[in-house]
Amino acid sequence: MDSSSFIEKRRFIVKLGKMLHKFGTPAYRLEAHLQEVAKLLQIGGSFAITPTVLTFVLWIPGDDNEYTHISRVIPGELDLGALSYTDELVDALASSKLTLQDVNQRLDQIEAAPNPYSRWATFAAFGAAGGAFAMLMRASWHDVFWATVLSLIVYLFVLWSVKSRRVAHMLEPLVALVSALLATAVAVYIDPMINVPLVVLSAIIVFIPGLALTLGLAELAARHLVSGTARVMDAVMLLFKLYFGAFLGVVLGQVLFGQIPPQLAPSVPQWTSWLAVAILCGSLVVVFKARLRHALWGLLSGFIAYAASLWGAYYLGLALGAFVGAFAVGLYGNLFNRLMNAPGSIVSLQGMIVLVPGSKTYIGLNAFVSGQQMVATEQLGQQTFLIFMSLVAGFIFANVALPPRKAL
Repeated sequence: MDSSSFIEKRRFIVKLGKMLHKFGTPAYRLEAHLQEVAKLLQIGGSFAITPTVLTFVLWIPGDDNEYTHISRVIPGELDLGALSYTDELVDALASSKLTLQDVNQRLDQIEAAPNPYSRWATFAAFGAAGGAFAMLMRASWHDVFWATVLSLIVYLFVLWSVKSRRVAHMLEPLVALVSALLATAVAVYIDPMINVPLVVLSAIIVFIPGLALTLGLAELAARHLVSGTARVMDAVMLLFKLYFGAFLGVVLGQVLFGQIPPQLAPSVPQWTSWLAVAILCGSLVVVFKARLRHALWGLLSGFIAYAASLWGAYYLGLALGAFVGAFAVGLYGNLFNRLMNAPGSIVSLQGMIVLVPGSKTYIGLNAFVSGQQMVATEQLGQQTFLIFMSLVAGFIFANVALPPRKAL
């Protein structure tokens, strides 16, 4: 292999690694995928991926000279559509349908492509996610309505953060603070029948790092210790920022508007949980920028996760119910991987969102600090820990029972 060919291939691998990291690919999956691509291009490669640093070491087999590339990056955000398109390009390269130059050009196009969904669609998705979560938590119709309204207001701050670096730097505590202030004002002056802490949690549910915590623990389980520790600590700090903003907002709201009336409306019917899963997974298609061709697969993932976890909880208890749900979603994602020749994470993430106990972590933090529970539950801390462990174990067992054909 001549030097010019090696330079072209190493540049491609570095670009591919940066893009997949930007699209939110976990470290253990990204490293395995880059190893496969390096083998495809017939060059040697070693990779160390963390949420903030990418290290590439590449060489020509039989040559002692190595090329090392280290990049400082910011943690990526999930973009399932771009992930799918990028994976298709690598498949086209492997089957010789496209040359390396063609794939490089297409990667530039994917990176420069705008959000496939309009701001109005994303605006509606944020509101739907907040209302659906409140419904899933068996809140009242009052809570569902105001959670939807506040979620729409939260998205306005997200748009503001795109244009202002200062707002982007303090976005999480800011949206929690504003949501808590508005929820307190609503409870005092407009609708005293709402559960203020639950409405606030529902309004900021898109920011709750339950998925990040689960992925971090999965990386630790895969012995990617640096990346897993960094991701878990980042998620914990994000949770702290959200809770502090909400706590400060409620206190300020009580000072400005008075005490919150202690009365609650009846909960929504049990059957609405299924409707909530459908609405939540549908909104995640837009929030995660998934392709429409994969939307129904993602919705089905959410229903499989919820149904399997309910069935498991009925026979084995809540924590092991999460294991059954994760195992079912893992099998489903790997089956999708084999049938559609696409990354299983494209559909399994919606099911993971239904299962992950990020909200329970927030609720437990609230109970620890304030001494009050926003929902009635027992042994919350123990349940949350066991559910996290069950989720990680469920996906590990699923990968053993039905291994995926692709690393992504």
